[in-house]
Amino acid sequence: MTPLDNRRKPEWLKIALPKGESALGVLAAVRDNGLHTICVSGRCPNRGECWGRGTATFMIGGDVCTRACRFCNVKRGRPAPLDPSEPGRVARSARDLRLRHVVITSVDRDDLPDLGAAHWARVIRAVKEANPDATMEALVPDFQGREELVNAVIEAAPEVLSHNLETVPRLSREIRGRATPEISLAVLRQVAASGLVAKTSLMVGLGETPDEVLLTMREAREAGCDVIAIGQYLQPSPRNVPVKEYITPEQFEAYRLAGLDMGFRQVESAPLVRSSYRAEKHVG
Repeated sequence: MTPLDNRRKPEWLKIALPKGESALGVLAAVRDNGLHTICVSGRCPNRGECWGRGTATFMIGGDVCTRACRFCNVKRGRPAPLDPSEPGRVARSARDLRLRHVVITSVDRDDLPDLGAAHWARVIRAVKEANPDATMEALVPDFQGREELVNAVIEAAPEVLSHNLETVPRLSREIRGRATPEISLAVLRQVAASGLVAKTSLMVGLGETPDEVLLTMREAREAGCDVIAIGQYLQPSPRNVPVKEYITPEQFEAYRLAGLDMGFRQVESAPLVRSSYRAEKHVG
């Protein structure tokens, strides 16, 4: 049988290519400051739309991850040491691009004693100092569930603090490797208890059932999540786990309505939605 990703994708999964002066401006600012974006490393399908609006998601801590999640296209292996100039370079890029809302994510840095938490805090504070009128979302790793490290990021006070469940519990070990739903939910509970906007994201099309998606959404809401994003998983390279199913727009709409009924303040649910999609809407 031909793998799904080698077949013709449905019409609703057509992707716009990056174009226009705004997209070129994002690329130039990132290149000139020696930065990485998850837009490129993760092969995000919304690059065209987001860059066209002059927005981007910065990826800090380098471009090599210490984990090997099967859905992710970011390079894996032994990362280089953290660059102490990175907080300033991210802050300058956000200022040069005149961003009103800044999204930052990172690779996992399990090689570091504090897993990169202090670097995270420095980046957030530098961006806020250079861009006092901008709001911010921090999309963080699980920090192995260490509360003091999650607190270090909370205390830097991004408006939205996001951590992704990625998939339903049954598939978590296969898809996410070392990450567990228990640790991720604990992180989300800690964020919600702090008063920051707590947010998470799910990929679908990996072999989960609708009932499993709804249960996972409910667990996220019970943990205190205010915002959830749900999108179609697309295999970024042959070495990543293949797509099992293309979920219809009608099913995504059913998830959106169910999420609103559960009490989520914002639900982004559509085939091409990713965790940072239209993130400026998610500030409390």
